[in-house]
This record gives sequence, structure tokens and C-alpha cells, in this order.
Amino acid sequence: MESPPSFHFCFFLFFFSLVLILWSGEANQNYSEALAKSILFFEGQRSGKLPADQKISWRSNSALTDGSAANVDLTGGYYDAGDNVKFGFPMAFTTTMLSWSIIEYGKRMGSQTAAARTAVRWATDYLLKAAGGLPDRLYVMVGDPNADHNCWERPEDMDTPRTVYWVSPTAPGSDVAGETAAALAAAALVFRSVDSNYSNRLLSAAKKVMAFAQRYQGKYSDSVGAVCPFYCSYSGFKDELLWGASWLLRATNDTSYLNYINSLGANDQADIFSWDNKFAGARVLLARKALVDKDKTYDAFRVQAEDFFCRILPNSPSSSTQYTPGGLIYKLSSSNLQYVTSISFLLSTYAKFMASSSHNFNCGNLLVTSNTLRNLAKKQVDYILGQNPLKISYMVGYSTNFPKRIHHRGSSIPSKASHPSHIGCQEGFQYLNSNNPNPNLLTGAVVGGPDQNDGYTDDRNNYAGSEPATYINAPIVGCLAYLAGSYGSG
Repeated sequence: MESPPSFHFCFFLFFFSLVLILWSGEANQNYSEALAKSILFFEGQRSGKLPADQKISWRSNSALTDGSAANVDLTGGYYDAGDNVKFGFPMAFTTTMLSWSIIEYGKRMGSQTAAARTAVRWATDYLLKAAGGLPDRLYVMVGDPNADHNCWERPEDMDTPRTVYWVSPTAPGSDVAGETAAALAAAALVFRSVDSNYSNRLLSAAKKVMAFAQRYQGKYSDSVGAVCPFYCSYSGFKDELLWGASWLLRATNDTSYLNYINSLGANDQADIFSWDNKFAGARVLLARKALVDKDKTYDAFRVQAEDFFCRILPNSPSSSTQYTPGGLIYKLSSSNLQYVTSISFLLSTYAKFMASSSHNFNCGNLLVTSNTLRNLAKKQVDYILGQNPLKISYMVGYSTNFPKRIHHRGSSIPSKASHPSHIGCQEGFQYLNSNNPNPNLLTGAVVGGPDQNDGYTDDRNNYAGSEPATYINAPIVGCLAYLAGSYGSG
């Protein structure tokens, strides 16, 4: 019996699609799944009293007296990475990037929008407390980082000093204050249409923190030495003053912030974007006014933003960015994926602004279109999700081949449910040095990633490659939301 013509046509389409997939290397990833997991990760980093709807169930309440050493309530917020310290500087950057992800891509998040907002609010509830002592104090860290790093303990068992650190008019920290102002202002935009009272609280606090940053200038790591070598302010504070003012300008349309930005002279060139260096992010944010709103007042920021991308693109004559043989952006050996996710977010977002105005630009003789930037961002995200020489997903719990021995105290030590008795500071090191996979899955965590040759060792002691962090995940939320909206579930 001969097959009907429609059968032959369908078979041809199937075969042609298969050839295309094989030719291109792999099918698209399941971006919707990766998006949901990238947001879920933040539940595993929560400090404080956990809610009834907590999905990462191996975590329990922790650090319920944080702030008491200074007679304030500083419970809540996030642990930054695989330790149990609350570092305000990277936490604020995480919050800004999560908020920016929702501002730009919330409509593409679908059912995940509410979870993303919840992740922001867990941080901003804490940052409001941290800013509650102004104008005298901005609280910037809870927990003695050296004592914490000398222990391998679940956050639920913590018995190291929960020392409280702050900046003040006589011991300033314009960098951490500028970033905190950016976080609060960006989050105010996230909540403006869904909780106006909360949004107003956030914006009011953002203005106070920004005024503090402007008035009392200095690097926070000069004032609070304990943050080094963990989160020293290497790039200084001018980038955070630019970043904070840029977000307040976006949230208020108050031109006094634009005047301040123009008075800063923040013209440093940049080929990186991270919790420490915000120049590129601020320029992309400001360039939106030039491209989307067609306001020529902001054209200088557009030029600076495009100079940044010319330093990133692999075929640009002014590129200063190294790539691994497998095509991954490679900036620094420690936790390199933080730069990959942050830069990919800027690539995706600037491409969005370019597309809205049919704008192109040149890097020397290289024509750059919105698709040039989007394709590079997609390639970076696809690499993280498994399209790389080792065929390993650097997101925990995504696909079947992912890091099983991540450098993370809570994930690597048996949970309170399975091991209710206390596991002490030194006793925990047996779990750090064990060859067994982590007993608790930190779903959605993106680890530090591979080395410059695409190599990776699944070893907890490889902290440069195997430690997750909130500021690695936050920018990829936006990238994944864009890709999920464009390509769906792969």
C-alpha cells in the first residue's frame, strides 16, 4: 500500500528539521525550564525565617537573631554564595539585576513573574532594614567572614559570630550605598504596578541612600576592612554613583540626577560588568533614552555603551575579550560565569533597545546589528546549559549531566531533616572533602564554571569553578526570560 502524499511531506519536514538540528550542533535548550530553575535557586540562599511555601525543602530557618549585636533587626536577605555571610554589596547588585530582568523581560516570564518578584522582595525587605539607620548608618554586612570561612557548617547550625558592619558619615561607602540605592530604585519599578505602597517605600529609601552616597564619599572597603579580600571595591565608587543615579533617574525622571551624572565625569572605559564594576551597565541603561525615547541628550552614553560592546565582540577590531576554544567569554579565573551572565544580559538588553529603533552601529569595519548581540548572548547561555565541549550543564539540576559536588555548605552537608543533630564547625569539613555527590540539590544554581580551556573539575575544593553565587544567577534570569519568550521550551 502506497503512503499518501501528506505522509511523504511530513516525513520530509521531520528529516529536514533533524538535519538542521544536527548541522547546528543541538536543538534549542528548554529555556522555560531553565528560567524556572534559575529563580528557584534563590530560595536555597534565603536567610531568616522561611515561609510555608518554601520549595527548596532541605533548607530551614537560620540566622534568626541577625542584627542583635547592634540592637537592630537584620534578619532575612540572602547568603551570597556557598558560605553563610550576608554581604550587602553583592546582595544589592543581585537585587538590581533581578529587578532589571523583570523590568525588561517580565512579560516574557509567564507564570514565573510572581516567583521572580518574590525573589526581589526577599532581598529588598532586608535592604530596607539595612537602610533603616540612615542618615547615621547603612548596614553592609552581617557575619564575621573570616570565622565563617574557617568553618564548614549548615546555615541552620551557624555558631560563628554574627558581627554587624556598617558605613557612616565618618566611615563612608559610596560604592555599597550607590549600589543599594540602585537596587531599591530598580525594585520600586518592579512593584510600581502591583504594590504601589511598597514601591513608594522603596523609592523613598533609594533617595535617602543615594543622598548618603553622594554626600559622604569613599570606598567601603577602606571603611570596613573585613569585606576584603571577599568583596573589596576594586573599581572605586564612581561607577556606583553613576549606576545609582542612573536608576533613580529611570525611576523618577528627575533631571537633577542627569545633571549629577554629567557632573561626575565617569568616563572610564570598560570591558567587564560585575558586582564591582557598573560602568557598562549604567551606560546601557542610559542609552535606552537615546534609542527607545530618541532623546539626543543621552547620545554620549549610547556611544560609550557601543564602545563596550566593541570590546566584547569576538570579531571586533577593538575587542579585548578572550574566548575559550568552545566559544565562552573568558574574563577572570575565579567564578568566570558571573561575567558571562552579566555581559550576556547587557548584550540581550541593548539588542532589544536597538531593535526598537532599527539601530545598527559599527566596530571599525564590523557592522553590528541587534541580531549580532542576541546571537552572542544566546551562544553564551547555550554554553552554560550544556552546548560546550564537555556537554555539561553548569546549572545544577538542568539536564542529567551537571555539577554534583558544588562548593556550598548547605547543599553538601546532610539536611536537618535527615540529620537533626548539630554538625559543628570542624566536623563539617568531612563533607567538604568527601568524594560523594552533595546530598541536597541546589536546583538552578549556576556555578563559577570552566577554565580558559573549557575544562572543569567537579570538586568542592575547586571553589573558583564549583561555587554558585546569587550574582551569577540574577542576570541569567533576564537572558532566559528573553530566550523563553523567543524560543519557548526548545
